[in-house]
Amino acid sequence: MREEARQEARLRALIDDVREGKLPRRSFIQQMVGLGLTAPMASMLLMHAGIAQAQTVLPYKPTKRGGGGALKLIYWQAAVHLNPHFAGGTKDQDASRIFYEPLAGWDSEGNMVLALAAEAPSRQNGGVSADSKTVTWKLKKGVTWHDGKPFTADDVVFTAAYAGDPATSTVTVATYKDVKVVKVDSHTVRVEYPKPTPFWAEALTGIFGCILPKHVFEPYIGAKSRENPANTKPVGTGPYRIVDFKPGDTLRAEANPNYHVPNQPFFDTLEVKGGGDALSAARAVLQTNEFDYGWNLAVEDELLKRLEAAGKGRMEFLPGSDVEFVSLNVTDPWTEVDGERASAKSKHPAFSDKAVRTAMGLLLDRKSVQEVIYGRGAITTANFLNNPPRFRSPNPKYEFNIDKAIQALEAGGWKKGADGIRAKGNVKLKFVFQTSVSQPRQKCQAIFKDACTKAGIDLELKSIVPAVFFGSDAANPDTYQKFWADMQMFTTTMGSPDPQVFMEQFTTDQIAQKANKWASRNLARWSNAEYDAAFKAAQEEFDPVKRAALFIKMNDLVVNDGYIIPLFARPRPNGIVNKLMPALSAWDNATWSIGYWYRES
Repeated sequence: MREEARQEARLRALIDDVREGKLPRRSFIQQMVGLGLTAPMASMLLMHAGIAQAQTVLPYKPTKRGGGGALKLIYWQAAVHLNPHFAGGTKDQDASRIFYEPLAGWDSEGNMVLALAAEAPSRQNGGVSADSKTVTWKLKKGVTWHDGKPFTADDVVFTAAYAGDPATSTVTVATYKDVKVVKVDSHTVRVEYPKPTPFWAEALTGIFGCILPKHVFEPYIGAKSRENPANTKPVGTGPYRIVDFKPGDTLRAEANPNYHVPNQPFFDTLEVKGGGDALSAARAVLQTNEFDYGWNLAVEDELLKRLEAAGKGRMEFLPGSDVEFVSLNVTDPWTEVDGERASAKSKHPAFSDKAVRTAMGLLLDRKSVQEVIYGRGAITTANFLNNPPRFRSPNPKYEFNIDKAIQALEAGGWKKGADGIRAKGNVKLKFVFQTSVSQPRQKCQAIFKDACTKAGIDLELKSIVPAVFFGSDAANPDTYQKFWADMQMFTTTMGSPDPQVFMEQFTTDQIAQKANKWASRNLARWSNAEYDAAFKAAQEEFDPVKRAALFIKMNDLVVNDGYIIPLFARPRPNGIVNKLMPALSAWDNATWSIGYWYRES
């Protein structure tokens, strides 16, 4: 404890030196990296302290707008709508981000990069109050919406009200429901938090901060939100404007001639092709160059290396805190309670027994999945929260051990029947295990099924087309948001270098259910009062050491309870043709800065 206290005192002194101008920001970051932190984490510590960020400028060579021809992206999971505040899946977030912009985004080093804001708030410029309860943003002037209307503070105020209205049923409601955004003047807004807030940039930045035009969305706030034609015909401020959109298939856009960033975009047109599978997408980029960029190429690493050997393109793996995991349903997906399947009022008949959850964790062969399937695209882990390193728990361990799993089940009273399947009373260990259609995921399912069969557990493997599984259709029973199965597997992404929004997905307030159109983010319906208390404390804790400890505690609570079984941390796998220069980040969406993309001559 004495050593921790010394480190804490040293950290505070260094932050004070930066604030007082005695220590350059770059030197502080270098010292933090020397102590084992990443540059993104060091930047985030300064942001929490209200210290102004260096104005990050992304690399960009073109000296005029247009002339770059067509930019073609392939997403083997196709977008189904273009409203960023309804986008529970990455494919819809990325598609929406082409057209809509937040006040700022996050680069690969965790630095804030301005979009619709004129400057980054800080204590020095008066943008962050001394008690960190109010944040004042100055907005960029001369910005217009795609329909020619001016962008003003009214749009920012409206967006917060729209997203924070429970009746609108957005995935971003938790960020805005307790926040008040007020207009100071035509191009200044003030964000008022009900309590001191270390991560004051949660609202209005990143994918959760995309600003909507008031004049287009105001008639559809609340219960009518899903009826708005703009959900598929966006009117944004971004570098491209919509030409045509076929949900579940293709998106076409053209350069915005009135874009507010000089000389952008470089490309004249943009096409995003959806559907198919990851391997076909990888071939279309790395082998045939039919497309310039391939998103989320979750393909067996040996196949990717063969495709790269052609010399026509490259893979880039961006390490962030994305994680592939298996979720065991807390609720009963097969029985209705008050007319609702998987009701939060129900309990899963088998997984409510800790012995079964313990066995399931022991039957997941992470090492084989990493070595045989994903290679560079997987880092085995027992943690849900893996980066930045300061927040990574040293406590959870993983083990693949069929014998121990059998012992746990036997001790729990789960005995094998004549059919070889274990049961207790009238409950059998027969589960439906769902995920999206993807060759690596199907192989992963098969590895898990083989181990479970040896332990006396029967898995029915279910593969759902990605456009459906990751879609937001409230009428479709097979979406991962409804989770009407016993188990499911997917990747969840972390959209900023601060873990607050990422870990919010396990709070009780975020339980997905019929009342919120299954748009909230707690899909497993896991609830824990101690976790909720730790999350609430982290929202107000400014001490970096204590705040990190709270997030480590949250990780340990959710992992140790056994309903959430981390499989591996996922560096983001991007396929890129030679000469394309995309601006990518593991802390934001793939399209977060698509105006900066260009092709070298």
